[in-house]
Amino acid sequence: MTSSSSATNLILGKDAPLDSTIARLENQLKKLGFNVAPKSWLNPVPHVWSVHLQDLDCPQLFTNGKGSTKEAALASALGEFFERLSTNYFWADFWLGPKVSLGEFVHYPEERWFSAASEELHPDLLDEHCLAIYQQEETLEPAGLVDINSGAINRGICALPFVRQSDLKPVWFPVNLVGNLFVSNGMAAGNNAYEAYTQALSEIFERAIKARILTEGMCPPLIPNQVLARYPKVVAALEALEAAGFYVQARDASLGGRFPVINVTLLNPKDGGCFASFGAHPLFEVALERTVTELLQGRALDELDVFPAPTLDLYQVSEPHNLETHFTDSSGLVGWHLIGDRFDYPFTDWNFPGTSEEQFNALLDQLHDEGREVYIMDYQHLGVDACRILVPGFSEIYPADDLLWDNNNQGIELRDALLELPELDRPDLDEVAELINESGFSQQHPVAALIGLVPGGSTFWKELRVGELRAMLCLALGEQEEALDLIEGLLLFGHLHEHRENHYRCIKSLLEIALSNQSIDSYRTALNLYFGEEQVNAGERLINGEDTFEGFAPAPGLDGLEAHEKLIEAYLKVQKAKKDSLL
Repeated sequence: MTSSSSATNLILGKDAPLDSTIARLENQLKKLGFNVAPKSWLNPVPHVWSVHLQDLDCPQLFTNGKGSTKEAALASALGEFFERLSTNYFWADFWLGPKVSLGEFVHYPEERWFSAASEELHPDLLDEHCLAIYQQEETLEPAGLVDINSGAINRGICALPFVRQSDLKPVWFPVNLVGNLFVSNGMAAGNNAYEAYTQALSEIFERAIKARILTEGMCPPLIPNQVLARYPKVVAALEALEAAGFYVQARDASLGGRFPVINVTLLNPKDGGCFASFGAHPLFEVALERTVTELLQGRALDELDVFPAPTLDLYQVSEPHNLETHFTDSSGLVGWHLIGDRFDYPFTDWNFPGTSEEQFNALLDQLHDEGREVYIMDYQHLGVDACRILVPGFSEIYPADDLLWDNNNQGIELRDALLELPELDRPDLDEVAELINESGFSQQHPVAALIGLVPGGSTFWKELRVGELRAMLCLALGEQEEALDLIEGLLLFGHLHEHRENHYRCIKSLLEIALSNQSIDSYRTALNLYFGEEQVNAGERLINGEDTFEGFAPAPGLDGLEAHEKLIEAYLKVQKAKKDSLL
């Protein structure tokens, strides 16, 4: 996997040469037992590289790296791999199984557990600053702060210590709150702690300022050509894009020199599409380069015809799902204001030089000057400096009310029952059906995601939605009319594999006949011609309440779910490193 270049190459913004960083990270991964390799490379224009890196033993673990050289992209991907291993982000949306959930520690040795049964939040959770942000409308309910990873309702709320930078005191943050609101924002790994801090805060500024510019309809000034000319590699990349038929605008997104953020927007005259990339770093050159490489990360030139046209409707731009899309892959809707000619502030030729420690302190001071608190958790258990930084009220990706309306732990109470569904008796099925009906889950919500499972290669688990699960339960409980309504919705939604679609079309026909008080035998010849005799016979048994949960294989404790078991095997590797770090 090691880069073919053997030259010692120290680049701006990094405190160690790329070749030594790559060698160190690769060797450390091998020591930890991870078998990681590049799966694909892209070099669509000069000085823009990206790579997709994946664990060959557990494909669920993957990262993407970018840079102006092949080596820089590989170092970026390896750094992100350690960032996500160190912070447990690879497992953020998944149940870790009964063995880990009941272990000595679930996340980290220093974790603390608080009761989820009380009505009031424990006084040691969070601080006054955070409560003023998150508890304005009683958003924080103890029962809603149990994390999906442990799924341990009886064990309670797992919390981790983040150091408040204003006074260096620890503050206990619920794992559930961090995972739901901040996701991967503010995570980084580096050649040392300060390099990681600078990277993490740069990322936080990038996303916060991007959201502000987009939602407020701001028009950043263009970067003058004479300034761009200082960076010939960037100019060569932009000229290659224009030669391919695109127009590119590079803009100063610093809001008057306050924030180290750059914007590069790609305009596609072929289809009217508009794609906005943002990047940040205290050094102007690094921020500019990152913005350009981010623009094309994972994208070939023939894959740039998929972006929406700009709009004057700021409500659409500000819509939470659109901002989420911007966070995920930057492909969300942008406003005409971003690419306008009437600038909201003058161009500033900014730069914040210094050591990584000095750059971090400058960014930290900026946040403190605005009255914000910054909280950091460090990770060294994998032999690499990594961190997660939280800036409440500034660095969240999702709104606080998601803890009430879209919490990733919504399916915890259903998980054990669903893994053993075919074996449940009537009273238990009634209870499961009632829980689902009262939950308000979207009919299209994937059941695997709801209960924290990796569907792996199972077509059934990949496709199973709440609506289909409800239909199965209705059939098992003899509620044929409601089952028919749900099945009609399934067929309308159109997400089913061809075999499953045929299965439900057959059941729909059989239910319609049964509910009209007619005999299926009166239509058996035509039914057999449409669906096949075997399918009709199976469907008839199903509407009679037999063989209801076709495709469900009982998996108590995750037994038999191979993809999920591989994910947990990978987690046990980092758990071992955490335990070893205590020795």
